[in-house]
Amino acid sequence: MHKSRLGGLIIDCRTKDLGKAAEFWGQALGMAWEQAQADDSADYRTLQAPPGEPYMEVQRVDHASRVHLDIETDDVPAEVKRLEALGARRLGAVRDWVVMEAPTGQRFCVVPVVRGGFDEGANVWK
Repeated sequence: MHKSRLGGLIIDCRTKDLGKAAEFWGQALGMAWEQAQADDSADYRTLQAPPGEPYMEVQRVDHASRVHLDIETDDVPAEVKRLEALGARRLGAVRDWVVMEAPTGQRFCVVPVVRGGFDEGANVWK
């Protein structure tokens, strides 16, 4: 038995200036954003979603710009297996998460638990 739920939305941006992309999306969504780090080489900027809502990130990518979601889980291998049984396919692993593709072509990630309130808000799978 394991649990999972929608974790967050990731705005993939093919850009050299991730700070400007985060500023745009922060203003568009009415969210504060994490300012550039000292070396400005990080590939993520976090938008400050209201408490209890899925996290939002702006990510620098080399592929075409798009939006993808993260499914957070307390057991990544079990959730990947469950989603594969539903027709998704595994595309690869990055750090401690797995990149997948839905049968309809959308990409998404299965990630370890990130935000609070997981046990209370997650779906339970057998």
